Amino acid sequence: MEMEMEMEKKVERLLNRVSLFFAAIATLALLHLFAHSSLSCAPAPLPTAPRARGDGRSQPQKPKPAPSSPRSSCDAASREVLTPDKRFAKLRSSRSWRRRADAYAALFASLRSPTLLSNASHVLCVSAGAGHEVAALQESGVSDVTGVDLVDFPPLVRRADPHNLPFFDDVFDIAFTAGLAGALFPARFVAELERTVRRGGAVVLAVDRPSSAQEAEGIKALFRRSSLLEARNTTMLGSEMSLFIMKNNGKKRS
Repeated sequence: MEMEMEMEKKVERLLNRVSLFFAAIATLALLHLFAHSSLSCAPAPLPTAPRARGDGRSQPQKPKPAPSSPRSSCDAASREVLTPDKRFAKLRSSRSWRRRADAYAALFASLRSPTLLSNASHVLCVSAGAGHEVAALQESGVSDVTGVDLVDFPPLVRRADPHNLPFFDDVFDIAFTAGLAGALFPARFVAELERTVRRGGAVVLAVDRPSSAQEAEGIKALFRRSSLLEARNTTMLGSEMSLFIMKNNGKKRS
């Protein structure tokens, strides 16, 4: 019995020593990583003086281009973190953004009329993506514009399910969408557009140009409270599109 107890004590002392040994190794490893990180994150050395050429004049050195992506965690940490507002401003100033927003601006300019779209209109943009149509309307003078999509894009687009819009009935003068093709339930999608638009208001669909009269009739048949006000073909960003302008009559068709 005494021998067993003595053996247990020896094993316990051995385990304690082993634990201390591994703890010391872990501590040294952490110290090494900390020292290495401190050195690797040290500020870059100052540029050297220009080298002299054979004629005695200095030869300017070409600056090295900045890497497009960080090569280390220190490189990433040293870069300026853009706020959402700055990131949005940078995106909005890009050529591709302006090109798409300008295309929507031209489309909305063709819809301008006192009874359809004016600066005083309350406009809903559904499946608004990155908010190009919202920006185009705001820049044209329409101040009350609401953009929604499944994924938000502040400050132009808020998160909402296009099949279950979080708005009361009859609150908008006009609803616009170019996202019918991506709707999981097209009939429900259109019904929500009609529900949120007041009687006498309009729902405007921008869709890929129908390949047949039957396909166009199928789009119009999705509307239960609206009648066709106008259908026109247009070209947007090099794509052939069709606009369906539906007037909300307020009552469901039987």
